Amino acid sequence: MQAVFLVGGLGSRLGDLTRQTPKPLLEVGGRAFLDYLVEDVARHGFTDMLFLAQFEADQVRDYCAQSSTIKRLGIKATVLEEPDRAGTGGALWHAREYLADRFLLLNGDSWLQGNYCALKNLLESRGALCAVALRELEDTGRFGRVELDGHNITAFAERGGEGEGGRINGGIYFMHKTVVDRGGPVCSLEADILPNIACEGVLAGIDFPGYFIDIGLPDSFALAQTEFVNAWRRPALFLDRDGVLNVDHGHVGSIDRFEWIDGAIETVRYANDLGWLVFVVTNQAGVAKGHYDEEAVQALHRFMQAELLKHGAHIDEYRYCPYHPEGIVERYRCVSNDRKPEPGMLLDLMERWPVDKTRSLMLGDKESDVAAARAARVAGQIVSSNNGTMNLLVIFNKNIIQKLYI
Repeated sequence: MQAVFLVGGLGSRLGDLTRQTPKPLLEVGGRAFLDYLVEDVARHGFTDMLFLAQFEADQVRDYCAQSSTIKRLGIKATVLEEPDRAGTGGALWHAREYLADRFLLLNGDSWLQGNYCALKNLLESRGALCAVALRELEDTGRFGRVELDGHNITAFAERGGEGEGGRINGGIYFMHKTVVDRGGPVCSLEADILPNIACEGVLAGIDFPGYFIDIGLPDSFALAQTEFVNAWRRPALFLDRDGVLNVDHGHVGSIDRFEWIDGAIETVRYANDLGWLVFVVTNQAGVAKGHYDEEAVQALHRFMQAELLKHGAHIDEYRYCPYHPEGIVERYRCVSNDRKPEPGMLLDLMERWPVDKTRSLMLGDKESDVAAARAARVAGQIVSSNNGTMNLLVIFNKNIIQKLYI
């Protein structure tokens, strides 16, 4: 899936800070602000990225060439430079031959915490041309204000009134490429294209309730150094697999034996929508015992991810331990710190991802799952199914209230 970043603005309201530096490349918490956006987009499965630059475009090229985040995540990064300042719609128009038929579009100077896969799901389910992430604010004066009827955006204005509360355009879109054809060489997506689409009834919107910041003003840029950096660390939901996400038929290693447990997909989607990180941490001794190989495990996880995406959900990372001290496959016959009740998989994920473990939760169906959580200093809870009929979403909600927020 393709993600497109608008990174060509001058950022003139930031004065000397952006005199020679594109606003998305300003440092926040020791890294370029754009780097956070790239990482957040990539975790949703968008690893083909297009950067639409104009002001100091060579710096954007240098960022893409040198970014450790881009290299680590295996991102394909392409930078295009507008011939002149063309506006948000014009930047897309000039890049139209490089755009996928459908793509995620983001402003490079703001972050709205939420579930980007939900936008894709909304676009498909509503038959819309464009789906927009929305955010409720007490003061909409700086931002595009929208009116929503269900999931249909009925009116779209570039600016709201000062001190007036309501929904704003969060600057994140999932759209069909045909939307770009509504514009021209110089135009504004927000002022010239989206209002017309709204009038046609093919502009959809969904509320993202998570943290929002736009670094375009000195005060908000200063706030980003503390508030945003703190918000970047977030809770994680660690999930055992067999017996929690799927019915445990015993060494489930193939798609034909996989059966979702009631509420599992909805739970993952709910955690995604909250802005939580979601991980699968599963012992897969079936590999060591010769029932299936690692490729079978990985194929099953790819299948799970594809099924989740159909519902606007995703797992950020799947971890599995193929080792067992009594395995019959010599390569995997050993003791491993990754095998629960040892905490290796959880600890490694918390090292790799910005996890706030004080607000995180592990759900499993065995005492070994809770023991692994305890060893990693994460809250843990045993859940049990009755032939795969438990509603995991209810259990997750209950644990959020009882364990994390009281």
